[in-house]
Amino acid sequence: MAKADLAEAEWVEARDALAAALRCGWGLLKAGGSALDAVEAAVVVLEDSPHFNAGHGAALNAVGEHELDASIMSGAMLEAGAVAGARRTRNPVRAARAVLEEGNCVMLIGPAADAFAGRRGLDLVEQTYFTTARRSDSLAVMKAHEQAGTFEGATEAEKHGTVGAVALDGVGHLAAATSTGGYTNKPEGRVGDSPVIGAGTYARDGVCAVSGTGQGELFIRHVLGHEIASRMAYLGEPLEVAANRVVLEDLRPHGIGAGAIALDAKGSIVAPYNTDGMFRGWVTPDGDLSVASHGEVFLLERLT
Repeated sequence: MAKADLAEAEWVEARDALAAALRCGWGLLKAGGSALDAVEAAVVVLEDSPHFNAGHGAALNAVGEHELDASIMSGAMLEAGAVAGARRTRNPVRAARAVLEEGNCVMLIGPAADAFAGRRGLDLVEQTYFTTARRSDSLAVMKAHEQAGTFEGATEAEKHGTVGAVALDGVGHLAAATSTGGYTNKPEGRVGDSPVIGAGTYARDGVCAVSGTGQGELFIRHVLGHEIASRMAYLGEPLEVAANRVVLEDLRPHGIGAGAIALDAKGSIVAPYNTDGMFRGWVTPDGDLSVASHGEVFLLERLT
């Protein structure tokens, strides 16, 4: 997320996409919709944007293909759905929502996930839909790093990325959703934290909702989302303390780029990250919409 990774116009376009996602989610909540509806809708906007590593614009694996992961969770009854290794589902978060609604499992993988999405009437596309020139270039760069043994020298933007959303609705329910293409040049068949409930995605009413971004293997090992919620529920830590402890302290010995967005039952918002920057944005209960990619936060408008 170094400033030099993108041209200024691209930073602006990415922040505009964040704002569009926020407006979409806020509109549903304002109309009385659920937190679950809001996070799904917000993530769909980001999956459709070429600026993020999810859906259109997702990272390529080691054999030059896309394998997409997503999950969604409702804090009310801890219901959740996920897909992993999907190759044709245009919006994996919609497939994850369908898995949640079906209710007979939590995760579907690979071709079965795509087939399920098709049966549920979701859009299926060819692999080329997901590919962008930027992701192809990133794969070439990561292949070169692999050959030279200089993986650590790659930028965070070249390595990985994730999109996610958390929401609190008018009746107090929390929800979270996450979607990703994984990290660039990942092994074929690799599954990260984004579709793993409790790791990359977690929501529990009365406590918090969390979506994370970073090296998924370590997020799974630390059970990142559940760990933040547990520190709040069992130690009585406020959201900011719990999230900062996990993202900025517990993960520090591993030396990885990491971040999260989180929201508690009172509507408090935090977005800790340990890199140069992280795309993030939020709408407060009074409708103030803000977005950011680095230190500067842009208050764009007040939604009504």
